[in-house]
Amino acid sequence: MSETPQDQGAAPDTDPAEPQAGPETGLRILLAEDEALIRMDLAEMLTEAGHVIVGQAADGEQAVALAQETSPDLVVMDIKMPGMDGISAAEQIGKEGIAPVVMLTAFSDKNLVERARDAGVMSYVVKPFSSADVLPAIDIGRARWAERKALESEVADLGERFETRKQVDRAKGLLMTQLKLSEADAFRWIQKAAMDRRLSMREVADAVISGMPAKK
Repeated sequence: MSETPQDQGAAPDTDPAEPQAGPETGLRILLAEDEALIRMDLAEMLTEAGHVIVGQAADGEQAVALAQETSPDLVVMDIKMPGMDGISAAEQIGKEGIAPVVMLTAFSDKNLVERARDAGVMSYVVKPFSSADVLPAIDIGRARWAERKALESEVADLGERFETRKQVDRAKGLLMTQLKLSEADAFRWIQKAAMDRRLSMREVADAVISGMPAKK
């Protein structure tokens, strides 16, 4: 490859035909939280933000069943629930490709966060929270879900997809630092560079990593 993405300088203009990330409104959201008061507060908060609550669950098994029934755009789910916990439910919802999951947790425990990430949780919010915490997490979750779908469509092999995702994440981090981009814009930068140059996203990510030294 004779030219790396570094040579392009600034982030490229986005294609109007491509889905754009940004503040999400009008999403169909499923809530899963065993504490009724928190669930009611969440429903009110999200409705006021323009979203539609398509179902409410009090445990993980009910959350999975409702997700399968309603096919929501997004699931907001507590990590600790009776029966099937939120992480197990999120893993099943993610494996079935139903919707991104934003996890609520009263614990900032690193192991729990890592378990949630490995289960396919797209973002998480630590309790107590406000709309200023939840709404950005929803945007991040939706953007990461779109990235995951884009990588799935490009890379069929699971092992190769995992390695591609790691490289793309590293490249995103460099672009965010070097070009002052948001996470979503950094991914679109990689995606558009791949389309323009007729390369895979893995090849563009590798070029970014080799061409942009890590910040010291």
